[in-house]
Amino acid sequence: MANHKSAIKRAKQAEKKREINKAVKTRVKNVIKAVQTAMAEKSPDKAKESLAKAIPVINKAASHGTLHHRNAARKISRLTRHVNTLQSGSQS
Repeated sequence: MANHKSAIKRAKQAEKKREINKAVKTRVKNVIKAVQTAMAEKSPDKAKESLAKAIPVINKAASHGTLHHRNAARKISRLTRHVNTLQSGSQS
């Protein structure tokens, strides 16, 4: 445990930030799961709608520094690609 004043403060700040980051990461996982659930139901409209809700959540996590910006871009790219294949598969 921290012994001097500044170390105690840093420990408190780190703990607060850890809790915030944990909540943000959980939110990102939940919106990704919502997109995947919509894709599993073979519903292109619902999948596209949930993707539109997921993208800002992922981008916000990256802009706050919780996720690396490339990690966020990769998640968005993969989700978009899967939704698009679902959409093209239902049209043909």
